[in-house]
Amino acid sequence: MCSHQAKLPILIITLFGCFLSSYAKNLEDTEKPNIIFIISDDAGYADFGFHGADKINTPNLDRIAQQGAVFENAYVSASVCCPSRMGLMTGRYQQRFGAECNVPTVPTPGFGKEHLGLDIEEKTIGDQMQNAGYRTMMIGKWHLGHQAHHHPLKRGFDEFYGFLGGSRSFWSLDKTNVETAMRRNHEQLDEASEVTYLTDDLTDAAIDFIERNHKQPFFIYLSYNAVHTPMHAKVEDIEQQAQFDQKDRRIYAAMTKSMDDNIGRLDQFLAKNGLTQNTLVVFTNDNGGATSNASENNPLRGYKGSYWEGGIRVPFVMRWPGKIPPQTRYSHSVSTLDLLPTALGAAQAPAIGKPLDGVDLIPHVNGEKSDPPHHYLYWRLWRTAAIRNGHWKLIRLMDDPLTQDRRLLAPPILIDLDKDPSETTNLAEQYPEIVAHLSRKLEAWESGLSAPRWYDGKDWPKWARVQLENHRMGSVHYE
Repeated sequence: MCSHQAKLPILIITLFGCFLSSYAKNLEDTEKPNIIFIISDDAGYADFGFHGADKINTPNLDRIAQQGAVFENAYVSASVCCPSRMGLMTGRYQQRFGAECNVPTVPTPGFGKEHLGLDIEEKTIGDQMQNAGYRTMMIGKWHLGHQAHHHPLKRGFDEFYGFLGGSRSFWSLDKTNVETAMRRNHEQLDEASEVTYLTDDLTDAAIDFIERNHKQPFFIYLSYNAVHTPMHAKVEDIEQQAQFDQKDRRIYAAMTKSMDDNIGRLDQFLAKNGLTQNTLVVFTNDNGGATSNASENNPLRGYKGSYWEGGIRVPFVMRWPGKIPPQTRYSHSVSTLDLLPTALGAAQAPAIGKPLDGVDLIPHVNGEKSDPPHHYLYWRLWRTAAIRNGHWKLIRLMDDPLTQDRRLLAPPILIDLDKDPSETTNLAEQYPEIVAHLSRKLEAWESGLSAPRWYDGKDWPKWARVQLENHRMGSVHYE
C-alpha cells in the first residue's frame, strides 16, 4: 500500500507535466501567424499608388503598404511566369532543377514529358507549411505543370481552387482543356453556373477557406491571373477609367481596380474577424509588366521577358502588425526567393529538403539585422544572364546552356543602378575590373545549375533571337 501511495504523486506530476506540454504546444500553434501570399500576373511596376501611380488607383494595396513595408528593390528570379513561380514556390533558384525556360511543352535532350513541371524532388512552400502545422490552400493560376504528379494536391496543398495552366478567360468557358479548366481540388467546375468573374471568384475561395480554417494556422497562396491577358474587365470598372484615352489602358486599369477591390474585400474580412494582427500578408508580382497588356514600368527600362529592370524588378509589399514597422521603405535588394524562408521564420519552423537560396526578410526589415539580405542576385534565361551586386548590374549574352563551347554573343553591359535606374549607359569599358569580377561570380553560380529540362515553347528559336535583339543598349523594350 505504501509503495502505491508513494507512486501516486509521481504519477500526478507526470500527468501535469504532459498537460503543460500539450498546453504549451497548443499555445504555440495559436500564436503562429496566418500567412497569405498574393501574387498578381504581369502587372507594371509603375501601376500602383505606392510606387507613385497617379492615374491608376490602388487604395487598398496602398493602405496595406502604409501599414507595413514597401521593398523598393524587389526582384523575381525570372522575367517570365513559369520559372519565376517555381523559384518563389521552392525558395531556390529554379535553374538548380532545370526550370529555366517559360513554356514547358518541348523537353530538351535527355528529358521527357514527365519532366515538364516543377521537379517532384523539390519541396514546395506548401510542403514546408504543412510540415510547420499549417492548413494550406492554393488558389488561382498554378502554371507549374498540369500532369497528375504536378497537381497542387500532390505538392503540399490541402485544397486547390483554380486552373493548372498559364492563362485563361476571366469569364466562364464553354470549352476547356486540362490547362484552362477551373477546378475545385480534382473536380472540374460547371463553369456556366460557378464561374462569374475570375478575380471575384478567386477572392471568394480565399474567404471561404479562411471561414472554415481560421481556428488553426493557415497558409494561402492566392495567385490572381489579373492583369495577364486576355484583357477582360467588368463594364462598370471600365466606365470608371475615363482618364485614359487608349482602350487597352482603360481595360488594364479596370482589371487592376478589380484586383485591388478584391484584395480590399479580403483585408476587410480579416479585420472583421479579428485576424489582421496575427496575419502576415505579402503582395508581389510574378515578373515585370508585359507589352501585351498595356502595363507600364516607368522609369524602369524593359518589360516581361527581358533582364532590364522592367523585366525583373517588381512591386513587393509586406504587412505584419507589431513585427514590421509601418510606413517602411526598404532599399536593399530582395527576391521572391525570400518569401518561403520568411514564411518559415514567421512560423518559427525549420526548412525541410534542399538548401534554400532565399533568406528570412523579417529581421532585415524590422532592424534586427542591418546587413543586406543578399550581396549578389543572379538570373539566367537561356542566352541572357544577369547579376546584381550592390548598385552594379551586369547583363551577359552568351550561347545557350546546351552548347558545349559557349561564347559571348555581344559585349557585356554594366550598369550603375544608383545613378542610372533607367539603364541608359553601358559602363563596361570604364570599369573592366568590375565586369571581370561580376563575370566570375556569375560563372561560379552557373556551375551549380542543372541543364534546362525544356525549351521556351515551340517557338523557342524565335525567342532566343528576340533575347539578343532586346538586350542591346539601343533597343527599347521586349516585344
